[in-house]
Amino acid sequence: MRFVAIAALTFALSGAASAQVSDATRAANAAAAQTLPWTDREDEDFANRGFVAAYDQPQIRMTDGRVVWDFTAYNFLQGDAPASVNPSLWRHARLLTRAGLFRVTDRVYQIRGFDVSNMTIVIGDTGLIIIDPLSSAETAAAGLALARRTIGDKPVVAVIYTHSHLDHFGGVRGIVSAEQAANVQIIAPEGFMEHAVTENVIAGNAMSRRAQFQFGAGLPPGPEGQMTSGIGIAVSAGTFTLIPPTRTISRTGETLTIDGVRIEFQLTPDTEAPAEMNFFFPDLGVLCIAENATASMHNILTPRGALVRDAKAWADYLTEALRLYGGRTQIMVGSHAWPRFGGDRVRDFVASHRDAYKYLHDQTVRLMNAGYTDREIAEQVRLPESLSSRWFNHGYYGTMMHNSRAVYQRYMGWYDANPANLNPLPPAEEGTRFVRAMGGADRVMAEGQRAFDEGDYRWAARVLNHLVFAEPNNTAARQLLARTHRQMAYQAESAIWRNIYLVGARELEQGPPTRSQPTQSADLVAATPTSYILDLLAVRLNPERLGNRRYAFNLVFPERNERFAVTIANGVLVHEHDQTVDGPTITSQRAVFLQAMATQSMARSVLSGQIRIAGNRRSLEGLGEVFDTPDPNFPIVTP
Repeated sequence: MRFVAIAALTFALSGAASAQVSDATRAANAAAAQTLPWTDREDEDFANRGFVAAYDQPQIRMTDGRVVWDFTAYNFLQGDAPASVNPSLWRHARLLTRAGLFRVTDRVYQIRGFDVSNMTIVIGDTGLIIIDPLSSAETAAAGLALARRTIGDKPVVAVIYTHSHLDHFGGVRGIVSAEQAANVQIIAPEGFMEHAVTENVIAGNAMSRRAQFQFGAGLPPGPEGQMTSGIGIAVSAGTFTLIPPTRTISRTGETLTIDGVRIEFQLTPDTEAPAEMNFFFPDLGVLCIAENATASMHNILTPRGALVRDAKAWADYLTEALRLYGGRTQIMVGSHAWPRFGGDRVRDFVASHRDAYKYLHDQTVRLMNAGYTDREIAEQVRLPESLSSRWFNHGYYGTMMHNSRAVYQRYMGWYDANPANLNPLPPAEEGTRFVRAMGGADRVMAEGQRAFDEGDYRWAARVLNHLVFAEPNNTAARQLLARTHRQMAYQAESAIWRNIYLVGARELEQGPPTRSQPTQSADLVAATPTSYILDLLAVRLNPERLGNRRYAFNLVFPERNERFAVTIANGVLVHEHDQTVDGPTITSQRAVFLQAMATQSMARSVLSGQIRIAGNRRSLEGLGEVFDTPDPNFPIVTP
């Protein structure tokens, strides 16, 4: 059983290849610096306002000594941007990496810079309300310990999950122990549990592999390495946990009073997450905007892979938030980055961010209806100056280019209606024909080198990529393509584009990683419905291994009071809950059965008595052999 693992922060001290910054990159970054709104220093004020204290240790560690978080990793962010970093991204990273406890207003504090996300603390009459307890138990515990030195040793009385992404609930057991859990309200939007544990199950292996590129897994922070994840620093490397909600918010307008604190809720499904909500504290004048508006344009479709989000609904929910809370809001806090102070500034921010998503959606659809394809639209759609001049509408995380293609995909799919693209060749076959058509590898290399020397890196990457897929062992082509990716990384304003280019360059030079299958959170596995686990088995069924064999059996998990009828035939696995089939019955604890299937140790588990089989055992022979175990390190930048 696997969940897509968001690539956790690694604090490597070496590993990024030193690369020369080309003249073209120096010129591009210098030109970019001339276009930036340097006189707008509102973010610097907001990011620093209310600072109380930093953590008293340079690192947060697990009990075994392993580093979970290193506060010194970004100490290099001093002075002006070097030539190897886009100046806008350098500025943004300096603000994101300011870490510690911050006082937002009376009774509201934030822990920032301890993880990719923020933990917001609201002081109630007798205890603390925690909003989004970070990604891992260790960073959440350290953040709460720092806060209590200022606000006192008050108990946690409630936890609010703003949405269903791991970096907003994974640290909950660091602030709520097993003994305390029965006395703590856990509040989440409708659909939270379903999406928190299943959003990435089916495609988990592919998403996890791609997430390494998006978050720069293994890249050391530095001027030639990782420069944050754009929306936060990085995901901490600690223990991911989950406590299921005890209270679900099911409609906009729902209100709660928790420990004397009144809260009004707004559901915003299918925006940044499938299950998400904003909420307002009327007695404090504080709006929590969750991750629906932050210090960067967000992703409509994440590069790691996910379902395409609804840009129109996203904009509409921000309009609704302004109508519901705008006139009463004085301060806005979010799940990432820094707060916004002053009612006028909050309303301006939310409206401008809303307009950016609305413009993205409407103009993409306008051009789509005029016959332009996704790639053509991506080259044309740019925010007007009134929106693009705002720092928070820059593409540090999501970008207009990718987001416009995501909008196109949501409506039209991947096919652009050109018959030439209806049945294209696979990359390796196309690359082979491309190289042959250009007159051979030497001519392709010459064209790639010419484009590189002229700073035409987008074309150089396309040309050289064909050669690498045609001749994977062509070392010169791989090296030149790696150098090309690095120059594009150094120019990228988007932190995740930078990460993707740099990880791609590293793999061209060193090959794919050799990581083992990651250990999954016990809380997440336990919370995953069995039907989803059987769906996961279904997509791992290998028809060639199955051949003409057929299986029919019953699965019984007594500790969960569950029974499933399972049939495997014609290359598909079909399961039905609370049904039976004519075949043997397998009875086991679910965890034992899953382990046996994952390790092909069914026979050993049966002999040990951990798994019991009633009926014809011989009809199950070879069952464990028909499922694939996907490679977590499959190649991406090579065939």
